[in-house]
Amino acid sequence: MPVTARNSGSWTRFTGGDSPVEDRMIRKILITLVAISSLSGVHAQPAQEDAGADLVVVNARIFTGNRAQPEASALAVKSGRIFSVGSDADILSLKNSTTKVIDARSRRLIPGIIDAHTHVLNDLAYNYNVRWDGVPTLRRALAMLGEQAKRTPEGQWVKVIGGWSPYQFEENRFPTLAELRKAVPNRPMIVQYAYNRAFLNPQAMEALGVGTDRFPTLPDIEFEKDGRGNPTGVVHGYTWLFLALEAMVPQPTFDEQVNSIVYSVRGLNRFGVTSIIDNGGRWPYPEAQARVDVLARDNRLNVRMPFVDLQLGDGGPVNMVDLELDAITKTAPISPGQNLHPSLAHGHEYRGAGEVLSGEVHDHENFDRPAVIIEPGKMRRFVEQDVMKLVQRRIPFRMHASYDENISSFLDGLEKVNETVPLDGLRWSLEHAETISPENIARVKKLGGGIALDAKMALHADGFIKTHGREKALETPRLRALVDSGIPLAMTTDAFRAATFNPWVGISWMVSGKSVSGSEVLAKDNRLSRIEALALFTRGATWFMDAEAELGMIAPGNLADFAVLDRDYFAVPEDQIESISSVLTVMDGKVVFGAQDYGHLSPQLPAILPAWSPVKYFGSYYGDE
Repeated sequence: MPVTARNSGSWTRFTGGDSPVEDRMIRKILITLVAISSLSGVHAQPAQEDAGADLVVVNARIFTGNRAQPEASALAVKSGRIFSVGSDADILSLKNSTTKVIDARSRRLIPGIIDAHTHVLNDLAYNYNVRWDGVPTLRRALAMLGEQAKRTPEGQWVKVIGGWSPYQFEENRFPTLAELRKAVPNRPMIVQYAYNRAFLNPQAMEALGVGTDRFPTLPDIEFEKDGRGNPTGVVHGYTWLFLALEAMVPQPTFDEQVNSIVYSVRGLNRFGVTSIIDNGGRWPYPEAQARVDVLARDNRLNVRMPFVDLQLGDGGPVNMVDLELDAITKTAPISPGQNLHPSLAHGHEYRGAGEVLSGEVHDHENFDRPAVIIEPGKMRRFVEQDVMKLVQRRIPFRMHASYDENISSFLDGLEKVNETVPLDGLRWSLEHAETISPENIARVKKLGGGIALDAKMALHADGFIKTHGREKALETPRLRALVDSGIPLAMTTDAFRAATFNPWVGISWMVSGKSVSGSEVLAKDNRLSRIEALALFTRGATWFMDAEAELGMIAPGNLADFAVLDRDYFAVPEDQIESISSVLTVMDGKVVFGAQDYGHLSPQLPAILPAWSPVKYFGSYYGDE
C-alpha cells in the first residue's frame, strides 16, 4: 500500500514494493528517516539561538584603540569575548531572542581601564576609612569627619588613610590640628596624607603611646612639638611608619575584609576600571588570596586582579626575596602566570615578586622631603645577590625606584646579572621612575624591561615643587621621552594611600599639564595627546598582565571589558577630564557597574560591613553618596 512521509515541510508519496517483506522494510526505513528528521528539527532551533550574541551595545561612539578599525557604533559579546565590532545594523543582525541589547545613547565607549599598579589588598580595612578622594573643599572634608565621629562606635577609630591632597581643596592647605580635634572630639582619629605625614588627636596619641616606649622605634620619624617640647600630633615619616600605625589600630574581621574588597572594587568599576595588578602590601601571599578566593569561587570578583607579592616578614630585618621563594615553593606552591580564579581569565594570576624587594634599598617617594638616595654599592650587591635568584628561577619582578640615581645603580647590577644569567625575555619592570633619565630609559629598554609610572604628581606636584623646584617638576616624569621610546609603558594610580584610585585625575594631568590645584606642573612639550594618555591606562598596561592579545582594545577576540562614559573624553574641555566617570562598566561580558540610565543593571552587592562604615554614608569617592 502507498506510504506517505513528511520531510522538510512537504509531503512525499512512496509506493509499496513488490512484496510484503519489501513493504515492511520500506516502512522501517521511512520511520527511521522521520525520527531523524524530527530530532534534527528539535535541535535546530536551540542551535540557532546559541549562535546569537549574549550582549549587544548599539548607538555608541566607540573608541576601539584598534588602528585597523579606530571607530564603530556597536559591538557584540559572546561568552565573555567581543566577537564583532561594526555598525548598528550589522551588530543587531547578530542578536536573538535572549540577547541583552543596551542602547548607549550616543555616549563614548572605551576599552576597560587597566590600573597596572594599585594596592587593593593592602587596604582590607577600606570600609573603615573616610575617603577624601575628590572632595573639593576642606570645609566639606572636616564636616565628613564630624559626621563620621558621631556614628563610629566606642573602641573604633575615625580614619582618613590617603588618597587626597591638600592642593585639591579650594582652601589649598592642610587641616589644622584644632580643626581636626573639633571635628573628632571623642574618638581616636588619624588623618594620613600619602606616606608623608599623619595627624593624630589626643585620643589617638594616647592609644598609640606617643612619647612612650609603646610607640614603635623606626628610622626617620619626626614628631612636631610645641613650645614645651610635647608632641603636637603631627608626625612625619616614610612608608614603614604608616604601615606600623595601621597595624596598631583596630582591625577588621575576615568578613569585613572580604566586604572591603567588594566595595573598593565597586569604586574602581565606577571609573571604568576592569583590570588591576595588585602590587603587594602588608597582607602577603597566600593570606590575602584567601579573602579573594571567597569572591572568586562564587564568581563575584568584579575586576581582573593579577597580583604581585610582597613579603614583609614579621618585623625586623628580613630577606624579602628569600621569603618570597619560600612562600611560592613551600608554603603554597604557585607558578608565575598561574591563575587562582576558577573561571575568570587573568582573574587572580601570580605575576611575580615586588614591588619592594628589599627594605634596605627602598627609596621612599615622600616629595615633601629630599630624595632618598641608596648607596650605589649596596644597591648593586642586592641586585647581584638577591634579584639574581629571581632571574635564575624565571620569576618576574617589579622594583620600586623613584629616583634616577637609584635606577642607575640598580641597572648597573642588573646588567651584571644579565651577563651570566640572561634575562632573555623575563618580564620585569621599574615602578614609579619619576625622575628617570633618557640614558636609563634606553638601558631599561635594552634589558627588555617595562616602566609602570604613576600619577602621584597630579596630586603632589605642588609639594614636589617646594622641595625640588618647578623646573624639575616640569619634566617629572619624562612622559614624552618615555612614550616616544617605545618601551613597555603604563600609567597607574598607586592607590589607595599614596594617591587617589581615580585614573581620570592622572589622565587629566597628562593631557592638561595641571595638578589638582590648577598649577602648571608639566611642560607643554612633556604632555600627551588624549589618545596617548588613555593608551597608558589601556593598551599599554596589558604588557604588565601578559595579556597584549586579549585586552586593551575593542576588537574581535578580545575579552569583553569596556566602559560607557558619562561624557565624551575626546570632546570635553580639559578641566572636565578629571570629573569623568562611567555610567556602564562591563567586565568579562557582564555588567559590573551601572549608573544613570543603567543603574538597574548594576549587580546587587551585599550590605556594607560594618554597618557604621563611612562608605555606606559617603560612598567611595566624592559625589558617590
